[in-house]
Amino acid sequence: MRFSAATTAERFLPQRLALRARPLLGRVDAILFAADERGEAGRVSLIAFSIRIVSAFIAFVSQVLMARWLGSFEYGIFVLVWTTMVIVGSLSCLGFHTSVIRFIPEFRERGMIAELRGIVLASRLFVLGASTLIALIGALSVWLLSPWLENYYVVPFLLGIFCLPMIALSDLMQGISRANSWAMFALLPTYIMRPILILALMGIALACGFAPDARTAILATIAATYATTITQLVGVTQSMHARTPAGPRKIDFARWFVISLPIFLVESFFFLLTNADVLMVGFYLNPDDVAVYFATVKTLALVHFVYFAVKAGVAQRYAHFTHGDSSKLAAFARETVTWTFWPSVLMGLVVIALGKPMLILFGPEFEAGYPLLFILVLGVVARSAVGPCESLLTMSGNQNICALVFALTLALNIGMSFVLIPHLHLWGAAIATALSMVFEAAALSFTVWRRLGIVMAIFMPAKGGA
Repeated sequence: MRFSAATTAERFLPQRLALRARPLLGRVDAILFAADERGEAGRVSLIAFSIRIVSAFIAFVSQVLMARWLGSFEYGIFVLVWTTMVIVGSLSCLGFHTSVIRFIPEFRERGMIAELRGIVLASRLFVLGASTLIALIGALSVWLLSPWLENYYVVPFLLGIFCLPMIALSDLMQGISRANSWAMFALLPTYIMRPILILALMGIALACGFAPDARTAILATIAATYATTITQLVGVTQSMHARTPAGPRKIDFARWFVISLPIFLVESFFFLLTNADVLMVGFYLNPDDVAVYFATVKTLALVHFVYFAVKAGVAQRYAHFTHGDSSKLAAFARETVTWTFWPSVLMGLVVIALGKPMLILFGPEFEAGYPLLFILVLGVVARSAVGPCESLLTMSGNQNICALVFALTLALNIGMSFVLIPHLHLWGAAIATALSMVFEAAALSFTVWRRLGIVMAIFMPAKGGA
């Protein structure tokens, strides 16, 4: 019996496909089932990535509905107030929400259980106290400056300040969860539960006859923030008690604070940098422009969450590797660059392709933000090309130089915004943000190479200069 060449090829096609798929399946198996540090980091990043995909969809839908319910003017007020509260709330932790990611694995690995119990308790009390004090100072400042503020901002800002302690505590709980590789506790309350609850409470308020304005939206946000943070606190506390045996606590607050302070500077500059454009637009332009720019930035969430998902999974692994083999640290750091870059490129193309219809969902006037996406996507992809460099520097004890890099980048961003926004309006904000991201990526990659000898850049060889 005779067989044609085509028939023979068809017989062996499944075997060929299986051979080609074997390396990919091996990588998937390593991520899902490996018990080593790389496998754990990969699983946490994969869980974080999945949660951020769902959260990006939820956040996008909720912001579209908010914009439709409130209109561009009231929506602009709401997003400026909420963005400010998220920034100040995170900064109120004074670095402890990140330093615990470094301390908890170190204490657990070295058997310093008394110190472990101490850092968990001390960080909570300190963050609650500091954030409450900052909230009181903020409320007093808004009241004193009210004659110089636009009337439509005063009451929303005073209401928003009530969220500060809960935002700070939630960030700390997220840090403790990340230190223990509890991706669900770290991300679900903030990125899934809170936006859904805000949307549900806002819908209920409107159905009950409340005015569709920024004040109503902020009241719904306050209630949702308190509910999700308290739930997160209870869950993390129970998990810590289950994993850590009861016993005495040892508190070395002075040392912990000294280490956390430079980390606070790093986080402050980074957080301000990622949100400075919205604040600068709010400073120069009216709430309608703030609404358009914020909706454009929200559309970029598909690209942003790749970077943040990887960062959520690798920070505690960086801290672990810094106490071990430096060659393993270098290899792992190089690998995390590919984890951030190629998915970011893919998501960037998706955003460019779907950006216009996505923005129109907010309202017809929001289409004006679509051209800005081309510039902003380039900036985000440039930052992803060097991986989570700042996490590597922070976890390896180089937080001071990292803070300096972010300070320079923030100064560059604000300086360019002052120059460009008055003349180019939203285009000026987008250009300033994208150029700042490019500078940040280059400076961080160079700093990692100089300090640690690790080349973290997607197209640079592992050996050689940066």
